[in-house]
Amino acid sequence: MRRARALLAPQRRFPDSSSAALEPPTRGPCGRSLRPAVLVNPRPSPASPRARLGSSELTTMKPARTKTPRKPPVKKGSQTSLKDPVGVYCRVRPLSLPEQECCIEVINSTTVQLHTPEGNRLNRNGDYKETQYSFKQVFGTHTTQKELFDVVANPLVDDLIHGKNGLLFTYGVTGSGKTHTMTGSPGEGGLLPRCLDMLFNSIGSFQAKRYVFKSNDRNSMDIQCEVDALLERQKREATPNPKTPSSKRQVDPEFADMINVQEFCKAEEVDEDSVYGVFVSYIEIYNNYIYDLLEEVPFDPIKPKWNSCSTPMRNTDFVPPQSKLLREDKNHNMYVAGCTEVEVKSTEEAFEVFWRGQKKRRIANTHLNHESSRSHSVFNIKLVQAPLDADGDNVLQEKEQITISQLSLVDLAGSERTNRTKAEGNRLREAGNINQSLMTLRTCMEVLRENQTYGTNKMVPYRDSKLTHLFKNYFDGEGKVRLIVCVNPKAEDYEESLQVMRFAEVTQEVEVARPTDKAICGLTPGRRYRNQARAGPVGDEPLVSEVVLQSFPPLPSCELLDVNDEQTLPRLIEALERRHHLRQMMIEEFNRQSITFKALLQEFDNAVLNKENYIQGKLNEKEKVISGQKLEIERLEKKNKTLEYKVEILEKTATIYEEDKRNLQQELETQNEKLQRQFSDKRRLEARLQGMVTETTMKWEKECERRVAAKQLEMQNKLWVKDEKLKQLKAIVTEPKTEKPERPSRERDREKVTQRSVSPSPIPNAPPIRLRHRRSRSAGDRWVDHKPATNLQTETVMQPHVPRAITVSVANEKALAKCEKYMLTHQELASDGEIETKLIKGDVYKTRGGGQSVQFTEIETLKQESPTSRKRRSSTVAPAQPDGTESEWTDVETRCSVAVEMRAGSQLGPGYQHHAQPKRKKP
Repeated sequence: MRRARALLAPQRRFPDSSSAALEPPTRGPCGRSLRPAVLVNPRPSPASPRARLGSSELTTMKPARTKTPRKPPVKKGSQTSLKDPVGVYCRVRPLSLPEQECCIEVINSTTVQLHTPEGNRLNRNGDYKETQYSFKQVFGTHTTQKELFDVVANPLVDDLIHGKNGLLFTYGVTGSGKTHTMTGSPGEGGLLPRCLDMLFNSIGSFQAKRYVFKSNDRNSMDIQCEVDALLERQKREATPNPKTPSSKRQVDPEFADMINVQEFCKAEEVDEDSVYGVFVSYIEIYNNYIYDLLEEVPFDPIKPKWNSCSTPMRNTDFVPPQSKLLREDKNHNMYVAGCTEVEVKSTEEAFEVFWRGQKKRRIANTHLNHESSRSHSVFNIKLVQAPLDADGDNVLQEKEQITISQLSLVDLAGSERTNRTKAEGNRLREAGNINQSLMTLRTCMEVLRENQTYGTNKMVPYRDSKLTHLFKNYFDGEGKVRLIVCVNPKAEDYEESLQVMRFAEVTQEVEVARPTDKAICGLTPGRRYRNQARAGPVGDEPLVSEVVLQSFPPLPSCELLDVNDEQTLPRLIEALERRHHLRQMMIEEFNRQSITFKALLQEFDNAVLNKENYIQGKLNEKEKVISGQKLEIERLEKKNKTLEYKVEILEKTATIYEEDKRNLQQELETQNEKLQRQFSDKRRLEARLQGMVTETTMKWEKECERRVAAKQLEMQNKLWVKDEKLKQLKAIVTEPKTEKPERPSRERDREKVTQRSVSPSPIPNAPPIRLRHRRSRSAGDRWVDHKPATNLQTETVMQPHVPRAITVSVANEKALAKCEKYMLTHQELASDGEIETKLIKGDVYKTRGGGQSVQFTEIETLKQESPTSRKRRSSTVAPAQPDGTESEWTDVETRCSVAVEMRAGSQLGPGYQHHAQPKRKKP
C-alpha cells in the first residue's frame, strides 16, 4: 500500500498546463539531455580546420546547451582545380518491327556507328557515309534497367547520401525511349523508382520524424525540436492534406509494379550519427514557362479568368496554373520560387507524389508518338541531413549543421521536325519552344567547350532558356552531370539521330568541377548506438500487485498427514481469517485513500478547468489577432499579386526599352564606324594630295631653276657672240688693205676637207682663239650617254664630252637608276649629204612603281658644213687669175659673212660649230 501511494504521489506535482511535465525531469523542453556528457574529438582530416585540436583532447559539455564547432564557410570553386568531363552514355532502343531498316550499329561497349540508309543522299564518291561516335559506355537493345541504373544512377545516389548534388538528363528525338528509361514500365522500373528505392534502403532506419525538418521559401531548411514536430503532426492529422501522402494508404495498383524492385541496393558508409529527411518536388517547363505539377490550384478572385478565345470564363471553378519564377538564393544557387516540396518516408510515398504530378504533365498525340511529352519534366529529390547531439538521442538544433543535397532527374522533351510530326496550332508552337530550348542547351555546351579549350571568356547564354538557367549551377561546379542519349535505330530517324550524336560529342568535351566534400561536424562518431547500449533494458520495477501479495502473512502448510490431524486445518483457518481481516483493513484504507484521491482529483479537475477557461479566453484573443493578421495577410497578398503583375508589365516594358536601346547603340556604333572610315579616307586622301602637291612643287621649282639657268646661259652666250663679232669686225675694219688673195678652188677645198681649222685672225697681233670642249649645262649631275652601235665615228675636231657619264649602247634600268640625266646621240643624213648629229637630252625621274622614266627637255644639233659649199654670187664674180685660182676675199662684207657663229643657247664654246655661210652680195 505504501508502494502504491508512492507511485500516485508524484502526480500531485503536475504543472498547470505545461506539456513538458510528461518528460523525465532530466530532459529539457525539446527532449535534450541535460546531464553532463563527454565529447571525444574524432580524428580530424588534414584539410579540416579542426585539425588544430589534438586527437586525445576531451571537451566537457555544459549541462545547459550542447555547442558544436561552427561549420566553416565553404567557398564556391575552392577545389575547382580538379575537373571531370560530363558523363555521356548512349542507349539504343530495340526496333518496333523486325523488318524495319536499321541505321545504327553497336560496335563495342563504347562506340556506335551510323549508316546512311537507303534512299538518302550519297557522298561525292558514291559510297554510303559511315560515322562512328564514342561514349563513356553504350547500352545495346538487350540492356536491362538494372544494368543501366548500376552504371549511371547508382553513383549519383551514393553522392546524394554523402551530401553532393547530381543532375541526370535523358536526351533524344521523340519516340526514342527517354520516358521509359526514366520512369519505366510495369514490371520493369526505370531509373527514378530505383533511385528512390536505393535511397530509402540506405537511410530507412535513420530517418527523422516527420516535420522535424521544415522547408522554407528561401531554398533552405529549418529544424524543429521533437515537441514542435509532434504538434505539427497532430495539427496535420486533424486536417488531412492531399499533398502529404500517408504511409498507411494502400499502394495504387497502377504503378505498384513499377516500384516493386526485386534487386536490393544500398549505399555504403552511411553516416549513422545523423538523421535524414527526404523532400520531393516535381515541375515541368512548358513553352519556356515553369509550372508546379504538385500544386493544388485554388480559386483566385483577384485576376480575371480568360479562356483560349480571350473572353472571360463564366465557370470560375477551374483556374489555370500559375507559372513560377526562378530565384537565386544566398549561395547563388537557382531554385523555383514557391515550388511545392513534399516530405516522404518511403519509396511508395515518393512515387505516389510523382505519379500524381505525372498525370498533370502535358502529353499529346503526334504523328510519330502517341504519348509525346510536350514539356521538360524535372523531378527533384532533396535529402536533408543533420547530426545528432552528443548523447545521440536528439537532432542537433543548429541550422548551420544542416547539409542539403539534391538529385535532379530531367526527362527532356524530344526534338522533332514539324514536317514529320504534322504538327499544327498548339502542337506546332510546343515543338518550336522545345527545339528552341534544346538549341539553347546545345549553344551553352558549345560555348563552355570553347571557353575551356581555347581559354576564352565568352558569356554562356544560360538566361536564354529556363531549362539552362535552372541548371547553370551544375555546370559551374555544384555537382556531377550525367547525360543519357536515347536513340531509335530506325532509318526514318537518321537525320535527327545524327544531330543528337553531334550534340553528345560536344557535351562530353565539357568539363565540370568536382563538388566539395561536406565538413565534419566535430562530434564523437558512433554516439547513437553507444548511448542506446548504455541505457540498458527497461522494466525492472516490481508491480503493485506483487507488493500487495508480499504484504499478506504466509499461509501454513496445508498437507494432511493423518486422518486424525486436527491442527493443520485450524491453523489454516486462522491464517485465512487474519488474511481476511487484513484484506478488510486494506479495503477500508484503500477506500479512504480513494476518497482522498478523488477529492484531490476533483480539486485538480477544477484547477484544470479554470486553467482551460483562462487558456480558452487567451486562445480566443489570439484567434482574433490571428484572424486580423490573416485578413492583413490576404490584403498584402492581393497587393503583392497586383504589384507582381505591375512588375511583370514593367519588366516587359524594360525589356522592350533595352532592346530599343541595344538597337540604337548598334546603329550608333555603325554610324561611328562609318564616320571613322570616312575620316580615315579623308586623312589618307589629304596625305596623298599633300604628297602630290609637294612633289609637283619640287618638280616645278627644279624646272624653273633649270629654265632660269638656261635663259641666263643663253643670254651670256648671245652677249659673248656679239662681243666676238664686234671684235672680228673691228679687226677686219682696222686691217690694212692688201692685195686680194687668190680664192681657192673647189678641188682644193675638197682636198682639205679632212683638215679644218679656225679662220686666221685678221690682225697679226690678235690673240689666238683657245679651243674648249663643249660643256653640259648640268655638269654636276651624272649622265647616261646612250650611243647606239650603229652610229658612225666623225673625224671632227670638236667632239661632245660629258664628265661623269655612263656610256651604254642600249638603255637599261640599272644605268638609269644611278644617274639623274639622260643623253641620246642620234645621227641622220642631212639634205646636203652631210651627217647631222643630234644630242637628245632629258631628266630621269623615279616612278611610283619603283622604275625610272625619262622626260626629254631639249635637243642639240651638231652639223658639219664646208664654207665653200655655198653658191657664189653671180653678179660679183671676181675675174679669174691667170693660174686658174679664184681671187681672195678682200671686202669686209665677204669676210664677215664667213665669220664663226654659234647657236644661241648652246653650252659649247666658239669654233665648235661652223654653220655660217658667206653672205651673198647684193646685186
